[in-house]
Amino acid sequence: MPVTKQQPKRDNKKPIACHRCHAHKVKCSGGQPCSRCRRAGCDDECQYTLRDRKLKVQESYLDELLTQNAQLREQLRSISTPQSSSATTAEGSIPQESYPPVQNPLHGERAWFYPYDPSAPPIYMGDAACTAFATRLRQFLTGDPNTAHVARTQYTPESSLLEGATQWPGLAQARLLVRIAFNQLSRVYHLFLRKSTIEHLESIYRTPSLRDDPAVMCKFFALFALGEVYSSRANSSSTGRVPGTLYYVRAMGLIPILPERPGVIHVESLLLLSLYSYFLNRRHSAYMLVGSAMRLGLILGLNHNIPERQCTDPIERQHRVRLWWAIYVFDRMYTSKFGFPLQIRDEDIHVDMPTDVASPAAEEQFSDTAYSVASIRLSQIIGQTIDKIYCRKQHAESFLQREQQLLLALQDWLKSLPEHIKLRSEDSPPPKHIVSLHLQFNQCVILATRPILLHALLHHSNRDDSEDLPQPVITLSEACIHAARHSHALIIEEWVNGSLPMYGYFYAQYFFSSCIALVISSLLPTIGNPADLESLDTAIEILHRMSEHGNLAAAEFYENLKRVKKTLATNSGVVNDSHERRSQTPRHSLASLSAGGPAADPHAISIVPATGYTTEMAFLEPTMQDFLGRSENEIDAIQPYDLFIDDHATIAAWPATMWTS
Repeated sequence: MPVTKQQPKRDNKKPIACHRCHAHKVKCSGGQPCSRCRRAGCDDECQYTLRDRKLKVQESYLDELLTQNAQLREQLRSISTPQSSSATTAEGSIPQESYPPVQNPLHGERAWFYPYDPSAPPIYMGDAACTAFATRLRQFLTGDPNTAHVARTQYTPESSLLEGATQWPGLAQARLLVRIAFNQLSRVYHLFLRKSTIEHLESIYRTPSLRDDPAVMCKFFALFALGEVYSSRANSSSTGRVPGTLYYVRAMGLIPILPERPGVIHVESLLLLSLYSYFLNRRHSAYMLVGSAMRLGLILGLNHNIPERQCTDPIERQHRVRLWWAIYVFDRMYTSKFGFPLQIRDEDIHVDMPTDVASPAAEEQFSDTAYSVASIRLSQIIGQTIDKIYCRKQHAESFLQREQQLLLALQDWLKSLPEHIKLRSEDSPPPKHIVSLHLQFNQCVILATRPILLHALLHHSNRDDSEDLPQPVITLSEACIHAARHSHALIIEEWVNGSLPMYGYFYAQYFFSSCIALVISSLLPTIGNPADLESLDTAIEILHRMSEHGNLAAAEFYENLKRVKKTLATNSGVVNDSHERRSQTPRHSLASLSAGGPAADPHAISIVPATGYTTEMAFLEPTMQDFLGRSENEIDAIQPYDLFIDDHATIAAWPATMWTS
């Protein structure tokens, strides 16, 4: 009797989930490893499968995972150099690959360069730059990782700075220009002694021979340049030149060779010139000038307390202290615009914080001490943000742990803020220097959290992924959106009041940054609000007006926003062409919102009053307090393993038509 071969039973069971997918309660693709584990870099994770889909993960297993995580973190901290962690080392150490590769979901492992001139090397682009973030957004919307970055061409070229210079203005004009510069600068930055500088100016006109000193000439021509650009009214220049450029050219011509034995006046001049460089949208020049100021400051020992016996005048001692911290604030502020490395570490600074000087004469020399300290503390957090979020070094903490550290620091900054420096409802309009400080705070929040906001957008686009976003990702995205809405409302209010600096760089940049975040908010209806897209039209219109009056930075940001809007319209059809919208809007609509214009048309532009938001609001949310109160192990347990952008695959896989549904 022939033996009938028994047919194998058909296995109709579903693929067995791996530990990671089961623990996160998400669908597993199967395979060893599964697709999710491959993205997380854990190639061996799927070797250990759950034999029973109904089996509960035991608490002892979770404890073991947390213990192993803590051990790996301690081992990583013990590795002193990148070389020792790049490969499998002796027993007791770990390969670098065994730690989650998440550094910042905005960038991969390679630096980002973009071509500018075929005859010149490509330009490095730091991911902390707002225009870089806008390019990342456009790459996502098009689904094309090769979507070109918008080259910066709206700046004053060197050829324009070789065209003539100017002489000393009359005494009356010089007094006005210096006082205007004082009024705009001294409450925000300490760059000079107010009374001493005025007295020095008077002595120069009494004794013309004092003008022969190049250091003196450089300082005052830099002040004249700033005074002229701040005093310029909102009228287009017939020459297309930024007001004050000729004074700037004259001052720059006096520092081709830096002094071997510098004085404090040289540091003052370099800081003033670096600040004016932003009006020309010469950001790289500004960065180099503040770098030179820092080196001179180190030569002078400004980062140390000078003994009283070597500097007996308390005003001069305090001037040294505050001048150093001005260098520090500029370095952190400029670095946050580019994503370049910090030029000095906090541990190399040994000078005290600014203090009040017990002298009646000091009140005429210095501005509010509490404001200066608050600005410095915020700059320290900005530096930490660049180091923790945008630096490419290997971190011992996970990405969300670093986010938590930064937001805790920002919350502490808010709590310690003196009452007179807060944005108060009774101050209408609030002082400009207070608005400036809070705009910088909001920008720090945006800078820290917008990688998470972009991650949320990427997650939202993956229709095949059924995993819900972890609550901390939602919380951080909401914080970014809130900060963007607050900044947007504050700047609109400044425009309405006619106090927005027409040639200013920083307000234009904050406006642009907040607008990009709000565009993403409009595309995330479960986290943000589709109505936030209205901010795009508002920002385009105001930046266009500023660029028409000669603001070069506004012209650059305006061009970037036009590209974003065009990409949205091309890929989703939800946005009309900006020029069509502008043709339907009365040409006086935005002009009427500035001081001195006709009555405002309430239907011409969407304006959200700044009183609807507070700086503290995002930190008072229960979900934010829950995130800030989590332990390291709890943060590790909800760390999203797909929080990583691969240079080769991920961006190319973004769908270009995700907004059609």
